[in-house]
Amino acid sequence: MQTTIYTLAALCLMLSCQNQESLDDLKGTPRPVSPQALNICDYDQDEAALLAAGWSKTFEDQFSTDLSKWNTWTGGAFNNELQHYQASNISLSGGVLNIQAKRENVTGQTTPFDPTPKNFQFSSGRLECKTNVSASTANPKIRMSARIKWPNSYGLWPAFWSYGDPWPTQGEIDILEARGQEPFKYQTNYFYGRRANTNLVRNAEGFITSSVNLTTCWHVYEVIWSKTSLQFYLDGQLVHTNTGGYVGNLFGKTERITLNLAVGGLFFSNLIPANIQDGTMQVDWVRVYRSN
Repeated sequence: MQTTIYTLAALCLMLSCQNQESLDDLKGTPRPVSPQALNICDYDQDEAALLAAGWSKTFEDQFSTDLSKWNTWTGGAFNNELQHYQASNISLSGGVLNIQAKRENVTGQTTPFDPTPKNFQFSSGRLECKTNVSASTANPKIRMSARIKWPNSYGLWPAFWSYGDPWPTQGEIDILEARGQEPFKYQTNYFYGRRANTNLVRNAEGFITSSVNLTTCWHVYEVIWSKTSLQFYLDGQLVHTNTGGYVGNLFGKTERITLNLAVGGLFFSNLIPANIQDGTMQVDWVRVYRSN
């Protein structure tokens, strides 16, 4: 999800899944599988197997106590999105993070960087992790993972991604972005540019279609970020890989994990605001691992 209106962010919808991860999967080199083969709901990560395969956990939030590991975005955003982000739309319940988007009239600042008052017809929530991540010489392989359930709601745009400022000079990696009214599809992507607000990456989207509704169950979304590739996983299975292009330019850059539920925006075509539905994005946990 881009942080400026100059370029669209990527959309992601989830596939269903398989129970078992092979050793190759855990090492980040699994065999590609057909999206239609991934049809098991409520997948959870086998963390013990990951650790045994050489991954070391560097960050985790199970959302059981508070949100002290995150910064809350307050104000509008970019991409012609319709929502005002505010803390009151974010809550914890039973070890689950809830980000609620709803129709309501709110007056707030245009963005956190522009205090000009603006009237909004929708509100939602956005969190940005205080701990930065970077695939680098010191950490050659970074694995960002989250277990998410997102809403089947017209006009909503759930996202799990990472980026750095000034965008896109530190890169952006879109792990999950979805249109709520398209519960059988999702998309991955990445962005990079040498100057602020100028993206150089083209045609890097990964499109995945599932035979099952992806909004009814928990699924695990991941990316393994290394110097030569971005490998995207759904429920332990490799579903898309980016190599070449500007992937190598991301190595050594610093990004922060972001969770948000946008409303409307440039990611939608022919959106009818009157039909936008309330909905809640839920996150069970977020983890980051490193490996050599």
